[in-house]
Amino acid sequence: MLDLPWHLPLEDWPKENIAALPKGLSRHTVRFAHLNDHVIAIKETLPELAKREYDMLKLLLKLDVPCVEPFAIINNRETTDGEPLLSVLITRHLKFSLPYRAMWSQGLRPDTATRLVDALALLLVRLHIAGFFWGDVSLSNTLFRRDAGAFAAYLVDAETGHLYDSGLSNGQRENDLEIARINIAGELMDLIASGHAAPGVDALATSERIVAKYRELWEALTGVETFKSDDRWKINRRVSKLNELGFDIEELAIKTDSEGSTVKIQPKVVDAGHHQRRLIRLTGLDVEENQARRLLNDLDQYRIDHPRPGADEEVLAHEWLSNAFEPVITSIPKELAGKLEPAEIYHQVLEHRWYMSEKESKDVPLQDAVSSYVENVLRYRREEESYLGTSTELITLPDAIPRGTIVVAEDDEEVDWRDLV
Repeated sequence: MLDLPWHLPLEDWPKENIAALPKGLSRHTVRFAHLNDHVIAIKETLPELAKREYDMLKLLLKLDVPCVEPFAIINNRETTDGEPLLSVLITRHLKFSLPYRAMWSQGLRPDTATRLVDALALLLVRLHIAGFFWGDVSLSNTLFRRDAGAFAAYLVDAETGHLYDSGLSNGQRENDLEIARINIAGELMDLIASGHAAPGVDALATSERIVAKYRELWEALTGVETFKSDDRWKINRRVSKLNELGFDIEELAIKTDSEGSTVKIQPKVVDAGHHQRRLIRLTGLDVEENQARRLLNDLDQYRIDHPRPGADEEVLAHEWLSNAFEPVITSIPKELAGKLEPAEIYHQVLEHRWYMSEKESKDVPLQDAVSSYVENVLRYRREEESYLGTSTELITLPDAIPRGTIVVAEDDEEVDWRDLV
């Protein structure tokens, strides 16, 4: 790190030190830089804010909340003339992740907007279960990774957040939810005004979706269910539903009434990653939740197709890893290997194989599906690990917005729409 030009303000860093990766909007100056074989994100801020956010990100990681990894804080920076400079907070760049603007650089589609908002709703639920009040929920403060056709959301900016050991009140949760609704509406209106949204995108309806999706998830995870004592199979149904959402149950509160005729059930402590943990236990693969679910389905199918009475689940899992997963990944040409992470490639190969089999009305061999996927799909995808952001774009807003032109840049300008309206 000593080789980087810490004596310069971030906005004056030379191009040879900058990693050209797309960024979201930020109130602070943020730059990406190469550090050996890593990419780091550097944000200029006040010393006390840098320390607070660093500690907060560490706590969230311990709670298994999806967020960026804090790396370092640098204080007491000075120019060569002895002028003081702001401190910097350094985090590791999340591989294969993109800010929402980069995803929509070719035009925002309604279904993309919906899936990203759903991912953000799930992230917000997980944060609230952990007792974290975000205070600035937005698409700009979130990174997204592809997750077996869906998206997984990661918290980037924890500057305004606070972790409560006693949990959040309903009022705090509703406040965070309202902040999310307003911010998302503004961000989507910005994209529509800039021409980066396809026809049919409704900023208000999409922003309202996070409220509905959040409440649906929250009720599924924390709601009380009452049923007759002879319907105890509903306990298994409730647990299975939560597992399908990607959550495990650490504790259940089950109560019967004085007559013993009805039972109340309520999850007490839940955390995410049911399928992730099972897959990593069986194979060592550490992937996103939807990807883990899809890979486990393929693993279960492998066990059916290769019956081994009495064989341990772990043994069959490692056979699947050697005979199914790894051959697909090693078949990807080196020059294309960085386009998507391995688990997403495997998921997409399975999807591609299914469509090929349906079209040909026969079971297509896996290797044939891999060859077809590489030549007809993967070769034409952008490389998400090192995707370069588009150049500066000028967006002239409608007359209802105060006069002027907003400059929105993925790699240079630090503009926040909330500071301009």
